[in-house]
This record gives sequence, structure tokens and C-alpha cells, in this order.
Amino acid sequence: MSKFSLFKCYFKGKPSILVLVFLSYFLHLGFCQDLMSGTPDSEYDEKALNTHRLDNLNLLLYTFLLILTVVTIWMFKHRRLRFLHETGLAVIYGLVVGAIIRYTGPITEPRIIPVVPATGIHYNHSVPPDILWLQLSNKRMSSKASATYLNNHTFVYTFRGEIDNTSLNEIDQKATFDPEVFFNLLLPPIIFHAAYSLKRKYFFKNLGAIFTFAFIGTTVTAFVTGSLIWGFIQIFPYLAKDFSFLDTLYFGAVISATDPVTILAIFSELHVDVNLYALVFGESVLNDAIAIVLTRAIQSYAEKYNPNHGGFEMVAFFQAVGEFLLIFTSSLVLGSTLGIATALLTKFTRIRDFPLLETCLFVLMSYTTFLIAEATDLTGIVSVLFCGMCQAHYTYNNLSDDSRVRTKSFFELLNFLAENFIFSYIGVSMFTFPKHHFDVAFICISFIAVALGRAANIYPLSFLLNFGRKPKISRNFQHVLFFSGMRGAMAFALAIRNTMSKARQTFLTTTSLIVIGSVIFVGGSVTPLLTCFGIPVGVDEEADHAALPGTPHRGGDSVEGAIEPSRSGSQSEKSWLARIWGGFDTKYMKPLLTHSKPTLIDTLPPCCLPVARMLTTSEQLNQGSGAHGDSDIELCIDDTDSVRSSGPRAFASTQPGFQRVYFVNDRKMAVDDEERHLFYPIVSPEALSCDSLGNKILPGSSV
Repeated sequence: MSKFSLFKCYFKGKPSILVLVFLSYFLHLGFCQDLMSGTPDSEYDEKALNTHRLDNLNLLLYTFLLILTVVTIWMFKHRRLRFLHETGLAVIYGLVVGAIIRYTGPITEPRIIPVVPATGIHYNHSVPPDILWLQLSNKRMSSKASATYLNNHTFVYTFRGEIDNTSLNEIDQKATFDPEVFFNLLLPPIIFHAAYSLKRKYFFKNLGAIFTFAFIGTTVTAFVTGSLIWGFIQIFPYLAKDFSFLDTLYFGAVISATDPVTILAIFSELHVDVNLYALVFGESVLNDAIAIVLTRAIQSYAEKYNPNHGGFEMVAFFQAVGEFLLIFTSSLVLGSTLGIATALLTKFTRIRDFPLLETCLFVLMSYTTFLIAEATDLTGIVSVLFCGMCQAHYTYNNLSDDSRVRTKSFFELLNFLAENFIFSYIGVSMFTFPKHHFDVAFICISFIAVALGRAANIYPLSFLLNFGRKPKISRNFQHVLFFSGMRGAMAFALAIRNTMSKARQTFLTTTSLIVIGSVIFVGGSVTPLLTCFGIPVGVDEEADHAALPGTPHRGGDSVEGAIEPSRSGSQSEKSWLARIWGGFDTKYMKPLLTHSKPTLIDTLPPCCLPVARMLTTSEQLNQGSGAHGDSDIELCIDDTDSVRSSGPRAFASTQPGFQRVYFVNDRKMAVDDEERHLFYPIVSPEALSCDSLGNKILPGSSV
């Protein structure tokens, strides 16, 4: 019998075995073909799987840090502990985890292949190439077990920066992010939330002082800080050769970006005077935008500067100033335009009938502002800031109730997660980021220069502002403003963007240490500072701004540190810029972009009546006292007696000896039968009794 017949007889009735034999044969052929053609796909799959595992481990690390921070914050709030803010906790936890990763992880040697430029290739030696093409030629690698043939493969490696230490564990290399992640994903929601949650009434009331501190003060801080550092480093010859005057000015602009998130959180919790809160918050909101545009202007001057000239170049300076004004103005116009476009869309369409789509449109239009600005070589931070202000001032009034709640909650959540993520990353990166350069002398000099630069901003400008400001900024308030100049997310994001040179690496290390020190130590000493400077806490906004005779502050007495109350009415307390804009906004902008009254039919001249009718909605014409309130959730006192409040009652002076009391639902603005207003004699809030729902009522009344 032939061998084939024996083979056939053996497998007769055993088809599964026959199939397995053929499959094994084809797998063997395929495996040999892989060996002949190059690296098997299984090795690529294994490498991709390992990369995927490390990426997930990296994200798990920061998620765990955020969970730990949230749980610790709850414990602190539950026990009313204020000696450390959530951002300080995030930094401390990040430092601990970064040290663990750096010093306890296993050391793995990465695969390194020396690469030299091919013959005839010319490139700029000062700027590394963006992409490297690694070509592996045909080569037969034989061993006793097998023979592997490598065909001509070309692998592409992208530029990530210079690495000094090649002996790093895998998670250590993965625990760092591309700096663009901060600018494109984390900073926009933080800036937008700051603008969207802005208490605009107090912001506009202190508009002149806020603009002075933000525009002039930030510029003064940057130049004073940079000049002082330049003067100090001349004492150390080894520093003088590594840093030019433009380098120190650039660092001054980077470190001038403030982020008093810790102080503002404690201010809000303790109900510190709203004017002080507005000054600190308003300056910090605009300060970030000014700092980032200022760094661009200094970089522009450095590009136009001729080092052979050996001195100051007036032409390059004015070109840089012009570019600063152009970029800031263009970014402002872009952000405001898209905010206005969103308001028009929400006003003249019925998208509010679909709250989910309305919320999506709101979020996407807001983020589009940032992307368009960055794509057109403007500043996305400035654009998204002013877009947020327009969205809060106009678009918010057109949103449905569901979308109002969703947008507020959504951006509040994004802001909380993004901020704490950045501060956690600052702590971790102190040990894992490979481009730190520690120089004790430069770090000490920078701490001193930053403090002096902040002082040069606050005290002289406050002195000048007090000549024409009512109420004046007292000395104790100036001290609080000085300590409010903490550094945070924006300064770190600007410093980490470019770490190629030794000078920029030193800037990153110094900025990180200044941020950590200010968040932990200055942020943790806010409550003692308020007590030391005699700043009143527990101040009721209604009592503070109604300024009724005989009505004391709730929970806090007027002390020397308070802003002196003005007796001349709210009109004199507003800045002249706010009064001019307020009139224009009430007559034209709000009637055009929202459903508020008076309408354009009432405010535009008769010749524009057809256009006014076209831009006036039926909802505007038909609305009465039950219309949606303004986007300012807090009490909003205007020059008239029109008052809205998110609380149960608000007080405003209406006639001598009497006040109008508004009864408003707690969760949303009063509509139709939910609003009642009566006249009662003026009494202090302490004299009011409480009903069964906890609302304050006049003694003997049964409202």
C-alpha cells in the first residue's frame, strides 16, 4: 500500500485532525514568509499594546491624583479647615507621586540607534528637524534557530525635544505631556469659566481700577521683574553669559501672569467685601490675557532685533508695541464677534426648544473662538476670555432654563478638573520632566524680583487711582492685593512651551517652584492675613450695596481695611467708562442681542423703524414683568429701582424711609405670579424674623 493510501486511511473519519494539520502547515508558511519579509506583525502588535498599557497607566495615575484630591477636599470642607486649598493639595500629591515614580521605578534601557545625516543633507544646526526618516537596508541576520531577512523599511520619528538622561523608566517617560495639551485643551475652559462666571456688576463698577492693574500693572510687573533679574545676575558672571536682557524680560512677562484661585475661593467662602473680590478676580482674568500677548510682543522684538547693533532699536520696539496692540485688539474683536453671533443665533431661532442642541451649540461656538484665533496667529486666550464675557452678558439671557443650568455646571466642572490636573502635573513634573535646570542663585533672585515687581504694580497704581476714585482703595486692601499675586496655571503653561535652551529650562524650573511656593504657603496663609489686615468677612452683598442708613453689615463690622462706603449713590460709585458703556449697552446692545426691554423700536430714531422692527422679536414685544432676568445671578442694583435677586428677598431704596422688597423664587428668576413686591419701612436684616421656610419677614407680617 502506498504512503498516500496509508495517510488517507489514517485520517479517514478524522476530518478535524486533517484540518488542524493543514492549518499548521499554512501558519508555518506564513511565519516563514514574515521572517523573510521583515519584523512579524505580532511584534508590532506587542509594541502597540505596551504603549497602550503605559498610556492608560499614565492616565490612571492622574485620575487617581484627582480622586485623592477630591476626597481630601471634602474632608477639609467637612471639618472647615482652611490652612490648605485644593490646588495646594493637588501640588503636594503630585510631588509625592512624582518622587515615587522617579526614584522607585525600574530602570529600563530604551533601544537607541545612532543616526547621522545622510551625505548631501543640509539643515539648520540651531533648530532640530521635525521628522527623522530611519531607513533599514536589506540585511540577513542568521542564527542557529532561524534566519531573518529585513527589507528596506523607512520609519518616521517626530521631534519631541532634547533628552539629557536616557536611563529613564517607561512610565517616567510617559508621565509628561506635550505642552500643547495645556494650551489647546486645559487652559481654554479655565479662562472661559472665569469670564462666564464673572460678577459683572462689581466688575464694571471697578472697571477703571481693574483695567489699570491689568494693562499697566502687568506691563510694569513684567519690566520691573525682568530688569531686576538682569541687574542681579550681573553679580554672577556664569549667569550673565547664559541670559540676555531680552531673556529676562521674557521671563518677567511669563511670571507676571497671576492665578489667585486659592485666595478667591477663600474670599467667596468667607464673604469678603465684594469690591475687594472684584479687584482681585477682575485683575487676574485680564492679567492672563495681557501676559500671553506681552510674551508674544517680546518674542517679536527679539526676532526683529539686530544683535550686531549692540543697543536699543527704536524701530523694532515700536513694531513690537504695534504687534501687541494689533494682536490684543484683533483677538478681542474675534471673541466678541463670535459671542455676539451665538447670541443672535439663540435669539432669532427656536433652538431653545431643544436644550441639548442648544447647549452643544453654545459649547462648540465658544471653543471655536479659541481655535480660530490660534489658527490665524492671534491669541486664543484673549478671544475665549471676551467670548465668555459676551456669552454671559447676552447669550445666557436667551438660553432655556435647562441650558443655563447645563452650561454653568459644565464649565464649572471642566474648570475644576483642568485646574487641579495642571497643579497635579506641576508636582509630578518636578521629578519626571527631563528638562529642568536648577540654579539656586537664579531661583532666589527670581523670588525677590517677583515680589518687588508685584509691589511696583499695586502700591503706586493704587496711589494714583485714589486721586479720582470713590470709594478709595485703602492701605489694607492694597496689602491683600499684593499677596493675591500668586502664580499658577498660565505661568507654568507659558514656561513649559519651549525648553530647548538652558535659559528656558531654568525659567521652567523657577516658574514651577514659584507656583508651588505661592500656592502652598501664600494660599495657606490667606485667613491669617485677612485677620492681620483687619479685612471684614461675612459681608452681605445686599447690605453692602444698598448702603441704607442704619443698616449694618451682616456678620462683619466696618474696619479700617474696608473700602469706604460712598454716600453719593450708585451712580457716583461707577467708573465713568462703565457709565458710558452701560448707557449704550442698555439702549442698543441688549435690545439687539437679547429679548430685553426697551426694544430697538423704542431706542432707535424713527428713520430706523423698519430695521428695528425686523430685529425685534415677538417675545420682546409681548414680554411683561415675567421675562427672564439678567444673567447676573446675584443681586443687581442699577440706577433705577429695578432689582433682581437669586435669593428670597432683595432690598433697594425706593423712597425716603421706605424700601421695595422683592419676593423671588430661589432657583430661578421670578416669573408672573412668582414675583410680588411691597413697600415696607426700612429695618436692618437682623431685625427680620424667619418663616417656616427660613425666609426673613418683617415682625408682625404674614406674607
